[in-house]
Amino acid sequence: MKRLLSLALVALPGAALAHPGHDAGSLGAGFAHPLGGADHVLAMVALGLLAAQAGGRALWLLPTSFVAAMLAGGAAGWAGLPFGAVEPVILASVIILGATVAIAARLPLGVMAAMAAAFGHTHGWAHGAEGPAQGLPSYALGFALATALLHGAGILAGRAAAQPLLRAAGGLTAVAGLALVVGG
Repeated sequence: MKRLLSLALVALPGAALAHPGHDAGSLGAGFAHPLGGADHVLAMVALGLLAAQAGGRALWLLPTSFVAAMLAGGAAGWAGLPFGAVEPVILASVIILGATVAIAARLPLGVMAAMAAAFGHTHGWAHGAEGPAQGLPSYALGFALATALLHGAGILAGRAAAQPLLRAAGGLTAVAGLALVVGG
């Protein structure tokens, strides 16, 4: 297990920089973009874990808040609106979402939804800014679908896992986020 974790921590910094799908404004290119970066995958699955851990209305509100704000952020990034701290905020989203799950924080639903929206906007800005010059609607639909599926995977995993395992997954996510910071 230690070897697997060490290998993952060594591989993650390079994976975070490997974002495919920048060259074409297609649904497939948009779908591939969030899947090609460990930073995006970790944050989106962690948001699903958090939604599962919180339960109730959080199951739909957190992913919906993230995706809606991500689409707005994608349009802002595509339009060239400035966002100087995008990469640090993306990395912070991995660490904060993972740590929130790890400590089983009981935050008010409104606070979690605002956090999801802020992080969603940031991830979306990166998708839009790194996206194609043409075909934004198809590309945006692609990254929205991939994100929703990653949230869904986190929710399913979170609902299936016992609380100690869920918290451990959050902790590993936060550690992987830190590894991305150090390795990036």
